[in-house]
Amino acid sequence: MIGLTVESWIWYGFVLAVTIARFISRSLALGSFRNLQADDYVVLLALCTYTVLIVTINIVSDDETNLLPPGFDINSLTKDDIRERKIGSKLVLVVEQTQILTVWAVKTCLLIMYYRLTIVRKENVAVVALAIYVAFGFVFMEIFYFGVWCRPFHDYWAVPTPNPQCSAAIHHLITNAVFNISSDVLTLALALQMFIRSKLPLRRKLLLCGIFGLGIFVIFAAVLNKYYSFNQPFGSQWTYWYVRESSTAMIVANLPFLWTLLRRMFKLGSFENPSQQRPVRTSNSAGMGLADGEPHGLLQRLRIRGRRFSSHVLHGVGISSNQSGTLRR
Repeated sequence: MIGLTVESWIWYGFVLAVTIARFISRSLALGSFRNLQADDYVVLLALCTYTVLIVTINIVSDDETNLLPPGFDINSLTKDDIRERKIGSKLVLVVEQTQILTVWAVKTCLLIMYYRLTIVRKENVAVVALAIYVAFGFVFMEIFYFGVWCRPFHDYWAVPTPNPQCSAAIHHLITNAVFNISSDVLTLALALQMFIRSKLPLRRKLLLCGIFGLGIFVIFAAVLNKYYSFNQPFGSQWTYWYVRESSTAMIVANLPFLWTLLRRMFKLGSFENPSQQRPVRTSNSAGMGLADGEPHGLLQRLRIRGRRFSSHVLHGVGISSNQSGTLRR
C-alpha cells in the first residue's frame, strides 16, 4: 500500500490537470476567460481549499492531537508534547473545514450547472429544492461545529480537553455524514435521471452517466471516511478516504466541461451529433463571445417549443454545436 503522501499528491496532480483543462475548455466555449461563469469561480475556490486540505492532511497524518486513547497517562506529557498536540489539534480543525468547503463547493458547482440545464424544464424546481437543502445542511453543520458541540471553542485544541466532542467530534461527524451523503445521493439521482431521459445518442448518454456515476465512488468514500473515523479514530485510514472523496468530487465537477477542448484537440464532431463536423469560428462570432458559432446564452433567451434536453446539456456544460433543426421558434 502506498503512503498517504504519495497517493495524495498523485490525486492532486490529476485534479489540478483536469481543473486547468476545464478552464481552457470553458474559455474556448465562452470566447474568453473573462466570460467565465459563477460555477467556474466556485471551482476555483474549491481548488484553493483542496490545495490547503492536501497540504495540511499530510502534516496531520504524522502529528499527535488532543485525541487521547483510553487510560492514557496525561502526566506523561511534557510541555513540548502538549504544545505539539495543540498544534496538531488546530491542524485537524483546518483539515475538517477545508474538506467541508471543498465538498460543498463541488455540490454548489454541480447545482449551478443543473440549474442552467433545467431552466425551462420541470426538474428546475427539484434543483432549487436540493440547493436549499444543501445550503441548509452547510449552515446547520457549521453553526453547530463552531458554536454548539465544543464550548468554549478553544477546547478544540486543549490538551487534555474536558469535552470528548472537542477531540473525537462524534456529533459533528454524524451531522456531516447525514447531510453530506444524503445530498450526494439526491444530486446523483437527479443527474442520472436527466441524462437517461435525454435525447442524446446512446454513446454520449453512457459517457455522461459514466462521468456522473463516479459520484457513486464519492458516496462510497464519504461512508468509509466516517466509518474509519468512528471505528479507528487513532489510525490514519480516515485521512486516505478524506483525500479520495475530495479528489473524486473535484474530478466529477470538472470532467463534463472538457468536451470543447477535446473536440478542438482531436477534431471530434459535436457532442449531440458525433458525425457533425466542427463549425469554424468566425471573427464576428469571436468578437461577440460566440462559441463555435453558437451564441452563448441563446437557449435561455429563446422561448422554445418542442424542447430537446440535449441542447440544454450542451449549453450548460459549455459544449458548442450547430443547433439548426434542434430549436423551433
